[in-house]
Amino acid sequence: MIQVITKDVMEKFQLELVSGEIGIGRYITTSDISRPGLEMAGYFTHYPANRVQLLGKTELSFFEMLPKEEKISRMKQLCSEQTPAIIISRGLEVPQELIDASNENHVPVLITTLTTTRFSSRLTNFLESKLAPTTAIHGVLVDVYGIGVLIMGKSGVGKSETALELVKKGHRLVADDSVEIRQEGENMLIGSPPPLLEHLLEIRGIGIIDIMTLFGASAVRPYKRITLIVELENWNPDKFYDRLGLDEEKMKIIDTDVTKLTVPVQPGRNVSVIIEVAAMNYRLKKMGVNAAEEFSRRLDDMLVAGDEMDDF
Repeated sequence: MIQVITKDVMEKFQLELVSGEIGIGRYITTSDISRPGLEMAGYFTHYPANRVQLLGKTELSFFEMLPKEEKISRMKQLCSEQTPAIIISRGLEVPQELIDASNENHVPVLITTLTTTRFSSRLTNFLESKLAPTTAIHGVLVDVYGIGVLIMGKSGVGKSETALELVKKGHRLVADDSVEIRQEGENMLIGSPPPLLEHLLEIRGIGIIDIMTLFGASAVRPYKRITLIVELENWNPDKFYDRLGLDEEKMKIIDTDVTKLTVPVQPGRNVSVIIEVAAMNYRLKKMGVNAAEEFSRRLDDMLVAGDEMDDF
C-alpha cells in the first residue's frame, strides 16, 4: 500500500507544528479530508478517523460555545490512534483542550495560514498525486504535438532511435526504457521517468546520451499524460495489419483503457513520421474528424448508387 507520512505534508506546505510531535511519522493512507463538524457536535458514530482532520473557523467557533467538560471529551475523541494529523486553517488559535489531547495521544496538530477551502484543495491534489496507483512499463514516452505517446515493443525494435528522431524534429522526451505510470484520476494516466534515468536516452552503438544537454531544456519534460500507445513490431508477412483504421484496439493500464496502434517495422519505413501522423490523426478523431469512417461512408454510398443503377 502506498503511504505518505504526516511529516511529508508538514514540509510540503510549511506547516507550523503546535503539539503531538511524536506522531509526525504517522501514515496517511487516503486522499480524503474530513472537516469534523458533526464530531464537534458530539456525533462520532461514523467518524473517519484515518483521514486528515481539517478545522476551520466554523468548527472552532462552534467548539468555543461548548462547556469545558464537553470540549475535553470532543478533543480526546477527535485525537484517535488512527488519526494522522489535525490541521488548523487561517492561522487560528489552537484550543488548549486540543493541545492536551494531541500530546496525550501523539496526534500532530499543525497550523496553516491558508483559508480552509484553499488548503483543502491543495492538500487533496497533493495526496491524490502521491497516493495514486502506480506501475512501470518498458517503453519510451514522448510528447508529440501535445499528445503523450507511449512507444512500446520488444528490445531492439527501435524505440529509442525513433524517440531520438522525434526529439530532433522538435518533440519532447519524457522517459526512455522505463516509464513510471500513476493513475491520478479517472482515465488519467501520468507517465514520468525514474529519477536515475531523467533526461537520458540509450542508443545502441553510442551509449547513454543526455537529451537536455544535447538539445536544450525544451527537448524534455518531467511528466506527460498518456493518451496513445504505439507498439512497434518487426514486420510479419503472415499477419494481417489494419489498413483502414476502423477497428480501435485498447490496452488496459491500471484501471484505464488507452488507444493502441500496432505499427510494423521494416527497412524503408519512417517510423517517426508515422508516429507524428498517428498523433495528429488521434487529435482529429477526438475533434470528431474520422477519415476511416468517412471513407467507409463514401464506399457505402457508391455501392448503394451502383445497386440503384443496376435496377434500371
